[in-house]
Amino acid sequence: MVGLLNKSLYEKEKIMIYYIDSDGKVSQRIIRVVGIDEEKVLAYCYYRKQVRSFKLENILSCGQIKRSVGA
Repeated sequence: MVGLLNKSLYEKEKIMIYYIDSDGKVSQRIIRVVGIDEEKVLAYCYYRKQVRSFKLENILSCGQIKRSVGA
């Protein structure tokens, strides 16, 4: 998981994360990582349209976004 977060940081790619928020609800977000430390990920959240902080321990999973190829 940390490898994909680092890839998003260095290659400026969007990824999708699932995480547990402070109320215990699972949420899905599309983000682009702008910074990582030992406890948090700083990322631009495309849902909230602003930079947000996500606790690493609350991120359940992350994955690449499939790119569609158009004609």
